[in-house]
Amino acid sequence: MGTFKAVRIDKADKGTTVALTQFDESELMDGDVTVRVEWSTVNYKDGLAVTGKAPVVRRFPMIAGIDFAGTVEVSSNPNWKPGDKVIGNGWGMGETHLGAYAEKTRVKGDWLVRLPDGMTTRDAMAVGTAGYTAMLSVLALEKHGLKPADGPIVVTGAAGGVGSVAIAVLSKLGYQVIASTGRTSEEGYLKGLGASEIIDRNELSGPAKPLAKERWAGGIDSVGSTTLANLLSMTKYRGAIAACGLAAGMDLPSSVAPFILRGVCLLGIDSVMCPIELRQQAWARLATDLDHTKLAEITQEISLDQVIDAGAKVLAGQVRGRIVVKIG
Repeated sequence: MGTFKAVRIDKADKGTTVALTQFDESELMDGDVTVRVEWSTVNYKDGLAVTGKAPVVRRFPMIAGIDFAGTVEVSSNPNWKPGDKVIGNGWGMGETHLGAYAEKTRVKGDWLVRLPDGMTTRDAMAVGTAGYTAMLSVLALEKHGLKPADGPIVVTGAAGGVGSVAIAVLSKLGYQVIASTGRTSEEGYLKGLGASEIIDRNELSGPAKPLAKERWAGGIDSVGSTTLANLLSMTKYRGAIAACGLAAGMDLPSSVAPFILRGVCLLGIDSVMCPIELRQQAWARLATDLDHTKLAEITQEISLDQVIDAGAKVLAGQVRGRIVVKIG
């Protein structure tokens, strides 16, 4: 047993403290697979954890980071052997189970997904939980029956991680994409990803009418609150909105009108406890339906000692696209 570098969160008299420090391998939690972590990423939830802005962390000490990609070192799980390349995200990592901002992690093998052919561990974390959530949202819209011919799809929080990947995937699949953002200066970036129209988020931030003019066949929303309420009121008959985030709040000041008068569906997207079969499907689709050239263009790389500052920038809306964290 030895030590390794990790971003550690501890309980303090007021809130929490966070630091890059040495962590003892003997303190790793139970699991049947030990992974040498190669890459991680910075998601909105990671920002909440490292800044202490929300009670994301439920046990202390905690290693932050909700997803990783790396190589299996030790395994007693029959599905995995040393040398296998794997992806892990969700399942309470960084919240109740020691997470990914570390050179080593130990988890249940049933939590892991095999790295798809043609994808590197860095690629996987350029996608990360944000991109995986975006693909779960696309899969939900497809399962609902939406097709490109049905009309445009709106994506909120468009310049963020979920939004960026959602736009890139949807446009490659042939959908017309409307991007909603508070950073209209990013129009060139968003159109480069495949958005055909950019709207200011203020168009969706006021009090929602029970029903408004029909504007889109569906949407992917990472914002919540009044934004989601407005999306629902503007969705076409028999359309659907996939809700996967709460950047503006957990409330939903809406009415039943879109559901009972237009047959609109609200599709809930959970990335944390998502069944393994759906995870495998999402990662397989990301390997084929996401333009890796675009993925490279929206990705910036940082080191483990820059994670804490990056988390604060994500919360402040100062990061576009994706961040990958090189571990070790």
